[in-house]
Amino acid sequence: MKKLLPIVLVSMLIALAVFGAGCTSSNNTASGAKLQLAGSTSVQPHAELLAKAFQANNSGVQVFVQGGGSSAGVTAVGTGTADIGMSSANLSASQKSQYPNLKAVPIAVDGIAIIVNPANPITQLSLQQISDIYSGKYQNWSELGGEDRPIVRVSRETNSGTHVYFLEQVLRLGEKDNKTMFSPDTLLLPSSQGITSEVRDNPNAIGYDGLGYVTPDVKVIAVASEDQGAYILPSAESVNQGTYPVARDLYIYSAGQPSADIQEYLDWIVSAEGQAIVTDNGFVPIANE
Repeated sequence: MKKLLPIVLVSMLIALAVFGAGCTSSNNTASGAKLQLAGSTSVQPHAELLAKAFQANNSGVQVFVQGGGSSAGVTAVGTGTADIGMSSANLSASQKSQYPNLKAVPIAVDGIAIIVNPANPITQLSLQQISDIYSGKYQNWSELGGEDRPIVRVSRETNSGTHVYFLEQVLRLGEKDNKTMFSPDTLLLPSSQGITSEVRDNPNAIGYDGLGYVTPDVKVIAVASEDQGAYILPSAESVNQGTYPVARDLYIYSAGQPSADIQEYLDWIVSAEGQAIVTDNGFVPIANE
């Protein structure tokens, strides 16, 4: 009997293995993959909603999302500490040089709303006026037809892709040789929500935020590309039609040839299902750009 015991145990183990194989989950993805996303705090809440929806139908995959800023996201995916980087700005020349194997995937279009406190009577500004406000040329709202109040400039912090975009396309008006900088007294905040809160609570403040983060308790300013041009309010329609002048793509990045799990996730984000979530979250779907 002692000689038969090992044979019995082996038989039992084989039977358990066969039974376990027959009970494998029939989920769409059963790889047990874990995908790590890092980067833009503008993209982060949006990415969290996408991750939640994807995991609901692909329970074999876990998607983890953390912030840190666009620059941190590019560095994380470039150095391999994250599978996917999130950025609210395109790669800079130095980032392209440092990480030449990064692949950009636009996932949404975002209008950047210029916001003021509801008590501010100003309703419209040109890009040149906004540039002059943030560079410090204008110091008082009365210089722009408003009340005699000091202007409080509010901006995202320097590691934010939104900050970089605003510097290049608004302060510098998209001109490569333009060296205009933010006024030194500009209040730098770490999140879109922080900007909205400051503008809501401060009657002298002006800020900028992604359209998906604007709340009803701030006033959105109509913007004109030129001083004598048409003043346009940001909306999904005006961004989609290209009439609103302050809009940019939101990106995610992968490095080199993505693994099958990463590629599946990237493909899903730009699919009709993923882009429906983009629309629900207040952004313009990339397919309609």
